[in-house]
Amino acid sequence: MPHDHALEIARITGHPAFKAAIGKLDADHDRTVADIITLTEIPAPPFKEDRRAAAYLEMLRAHGLEDVEQDEIGNVMGLRRGAGNGALIVVAAHLDTVFPEGTDVTVRREGTKLYAPGVGDDTCSLAVLLAFIRALDAAGIRTRNDILFVGDVGEEGLGDLRGVRHLFTQGRYRDRIASFITVDSPQVDKIVVGGVGSKRYSIRFKGPGGHSFGAFGIVNPMNAMAHLVSELGRIQVPETPRTTFCASIVGGGTSVNAIPEESWVDIDLRSESAEELARLDARCREIIAEAVARENAARSTSEGAISVEIRTLGDRPAGNTPKDADIVRYAKAALEAGGFAPRLEASSTDANIPMSLGIPAIKIGSGGTGGRAHSLGEWIDVEKSASLSGMVASLATILAVAGFVEG
Repeated sequence: MPHDHALEIARITGHPAFKAAIGKLDADHDRTVADIITLTEIPAPPFKEDRRAAAYLEMLRAHGLEDVEQDEIGNVMGLRRGAGNGALIVVAAHLDTVFPEGTDVTVRREGTKLYAPGVGDDTCSLAVLLAFIRALDAAGIRTRNDILFVGDVGEEGLGDLRGVRHLFTQGRYRDRIASFITVDSPQVDKIVVGGVGSKRYSIRFKGPGGHSFGAFGIVNPMNAMAHLVSELGRIQVPETPRTTFCASIVGGGTSVNAIPEESWVDIDLRSESAEELARLDARCREIIAEAVARENAARSTSEGAISVEIRTLGDRPAGNTPKDADIVRYAKAALEAGGFAPRLEASSTDANIPMSLGIPAIKIGSGGTGGRAHSLGEWIDVEKSASLSGMVASLATILAVAGFVEG
């Protein structure tokens, strides 16, 4: 006997209204592809998503959602009301890409493949959300809970999840959200149930500087930075929960024959566990203090001492959704029903924020395949059958979580 979650997915996917919705997705495939191309060719570099946000806002409005709006941080959203007084379910895709202003985002099509920076991460999902809305409306499908469809800002890099962070901490729906689903990238067989937390810093050591020969013997901020990088590399971290660190960008100095006045390094600390991330962060800060103290003790401070400035570049909370949570079991059952072999994974996505707050959240895919994300050669394959099978599984998941109501 299949478990209750599989039975619920079977009830949904076997219902005539759901089959009508799939028929609409099929019939609208070319329109969905056209939406992907249109949105991809509207640049959405970090912190400059406004043009794409404006276009997506009008798309949401044209799809008949209620309370279509843009919030203070830049997220755009619209509400599809449920049949009862249920909770609010958020279904989101992010507007931003990793690519800087000026990147050529023209889409090149070769057969069923689309090539362009950002086409898969996460522009295709924005278009798929629109396709879901059209399919639900065409089939007359009702849900018990309200569904808030969101195009959010700031998921990538230094955006630091600012869009979804605002949604859950300051947005007007913050006290109503019961579950969160982010649709991010095409592949549907990977369900993200763990949020990899991260802390990112730019650490700047400063000193008096001077002539490399004439002022030799005074403190050198480069030595302090070197101590930090060296000792960071000696930290022992657990394999499980996966925890990592990286000294990624370095700089400083003005001339080969000058003791630098400043040396800096950017570092990235990550963990699937909030506790391990806090432990790694604390040890890193100990090493920074040691680096300053050692250099000031080792050399002359007659012209001034070494000081340090720690600037936070990013702070993403770790979290997880239990593997036996309804939202996870519905997603697994929907994928299995569609012939997929689901894998539960941890990653850094918009779902980190609700996970860290104890709100059930997952990341699912938009359907089809893709590759080379975050590169200029990024691509997706919009071949209809593969795209449709993934969309079916994801839509069934959304309806199970939102409470499918038979007409």
